[in-house]
Amino acid sequence: MPTRVHEFSWPDRVVIGTIGVPGARTFYLQVRTGTQIVSIALEKQQSALLAEKIDDILDQLVALKGNPFSVPTSTPAELVDNDQLDAVQEQFRTGAMSLGWDPTTAQVIIEAYPIADVDAGYNDESLGQDGAEAPEMLLVRMPVGTARAFAKRTREVVGAGRPLCPLCGYPVDADGHICPPRDV
Repeated sequence: MPTRVHEFSWPDRVVIGTIGVPGARTFYLQVRTGTQIVSIALEKQQSALLAEKIDDILDQLVALKGNPFSVPTSTPAELVDNDQLDAVQEQFRTGAMSLGWDPTTAQVIIEAYPIADVDAGYNDESLGQDGAEAPEMLLVRMPVGTARAFAKRTREVVGAGRPLCPLCGYPVDADGHICPPRDV
């Protein structure tokens, strides 16, 4: 059965956002072109690592002699996106991701695949003709300025969580915090 690919080349919007309160947030990678919107859930750590690796790729490209791809060193002001997520309908929960660079279009490429869960319940809408679940993936191609803005926003969203305890380094809940026992 062929893989259902949610493909976005030159998206109007690509952001990481959250739903919920710090400590109980769900992170989403949301991509929109026109009226087509796809939202996939991912872990906070996946979001943080994605931003870090995108910045790494862009920084390496800036360092190339003459910066041939016109990669911005900071986020272009016109690409800053601090808006809330559009209505979220989760397509899938992300398992594996890959990140790449296409020099022919000067775009950063994100591929995301769902978690393979053999114990997951099946519903009739996700089953193919032979009863097997239809595989799917998200493929996003974004230009360098958009990628820089995406990484910046993602770092801000990830950093907006619960503050860390200065003694133990664990997150502090709104209702207080007791440090775990330390080995002496």
